[in-house]
Amino acid sequence: MSRYNLKRSLYWRLSLSFLLVLLIVSFSYITITIIASDKYYQETTQRLNAEVAEYLLKESPPFKNGEVNKEALGVIMHSMMAVNPGIEVYLVSPDGEILSFVVLDKKVKLSRVDVEPVKEFIATKGEKYILGDDPRNPGEQTIFSATGVTEGEKFLGYIYIVLDSEKHENIAAAVSGSYWLKVGLNSFIITLITAFSLGIALIWMLTKNIRVIIQTVNKFKEGDLHARIPESAHKGELAVLAGTFNSMSDTILENIEELKKVDQLRRELIANVSHDLRNPLAIIHGYIETLMMKSDSLEKEEVDRYLKVVLESSEKLTRLVSDLFELSKLEAGQIQMKKEPFFAQELLSDANTKVSLLAKNKQIEISSDLSEAAPMVFADLSMIDRVIQNLLDNAIKYTPEQGKIFLQTNIKNGGVEVRIKNTGSGIAQNDLPHIFDRYYKIDKTELGIQGTGLGLAIVKKIIDGHDANIHVESVEGEYAEFIFNLPAYSA
Repeated sequence: MSRYNLKRSLYWRLSLSFLLVLLIVSFSYITITIIASDKYYQETTQRLNAEVAEYLLKESPPFKNGEVNKEALGVIMHSMMAVNPGIEVYLVSPDGEILSFVVLDKKVKLSRVDVEPVKEFIATKGEKYILGDDPRNPGEQTIFSATGVTEGEKFLGYIYIVLDSEKHENIAAAVSGSYWLKVGLNSFIITLITAFSLGIALIWMLTKNIRVIIQTVNKFKEGDLHARIPESAHKGELAVLAGTFNSMSDTILENIEELKKVDQLRRELIANVSHDLRNPLAIIHGYIETLMMKSDSLEKEEVDRYLKVVLESSEKLTRLVSDLFELSKLEAGQIQMKKEPFFAQELLSDANTKVSLLAKNKQIEISSDLSEAAPMVFADLSMIDRVIQNLLDNAIKYTPEQGKIFLQTNIKNGGVEVRIKNTGSGIAQNDLPHIFDRYYKIDKTELGIQGTGLGLAIVKKIIDGHDANIHVESVEGEYAEFIFNLPAYSA
């Protein structure tokens, strides 16, 4: 595999995608863990210190006669310094105004706090995780402890204690940052290496079968039309893909073989048609040349005989060219069937009349059994007339002298069945499957029969255009019978 293909291979693209996903998941995991741990620490700290405000209130009431007790605040300062110098104590009025505070470095930036979180904290007795305003950091929130202050029956305000002071936050952030950097980095590296190694191995195994498929497809593309994907080595969707490719390859191979056969038949048709065209042209040319060279010495009877031969040859040429054009139009779908209702038995009777003279000349007997009960059919009158005429012409050609032709119509499957049967040599069994093929021509030269060889192909195309069917039954040496169906007319 070239360097370019290696970089663009599915294996490496999947590997890099997997690595990117691992990095995103790892960073997300570390971020979520740090946030969750920080929240866990804050919630734990708040619950452990939920009653701190109550203790301070009992130790030193911050109000005396409704006014701020400076002495009590001093006691609170000393108590706070002894117990936890990191906490901040605020005395807040009922509407949230900061009346006084005990803070070590005096950096208080807010003049009031939102009392709604304070009320909720007192109502839940500190059992619920609640954040309140941080007076030293406007816009930020922090954990706190709070209690209401009353004197007699008069509500004076709140003791609001910030448990996570700015100093504590800075120290905790530095320590936790260092801790999580070590833990997170080690975990991240170990997890990343392990997961990436396993992922690479799994991707290699998963893409192994795909590589086999790609190699097989490339072989097929390069001309090895018999290259197939081993289906037993694949499962699931890859097995379906392998089966589909193999089926497609078989179909392509069959189509190629069929095209070769069609091309061979086409060549044979061109050779036959060329031969059929060459013969009458040669005859016409020869007799006209004779007439021109010996016009003064020929008797009138000889001239008439020569002209008759020329006329017959030109008629043969006309029929051949006409049949080729008509078949080409039928195959290209350029002829639209103009359907109308008519009686098929009447059409057969008329056709019988047309060929009766030819049949009489060969002493051929034509008999018929045309059902008067047969309904009208719905088809193209001129096209079906052409079908019957072609089949009758064939029957007369292939029926020997004193032979018989039989015409019949029957009611079948709600339509009309037409049968045209003639005695004679019949059709060989190996010729029957190809009898309607435009490229197939039965050799009847030993019978002295001439024709374009396209009549039955035209018949088949016309019948197909009526969504009907035609077939032939034959016993070699006895008879041949052509049978086709036409749909009945429904008003």
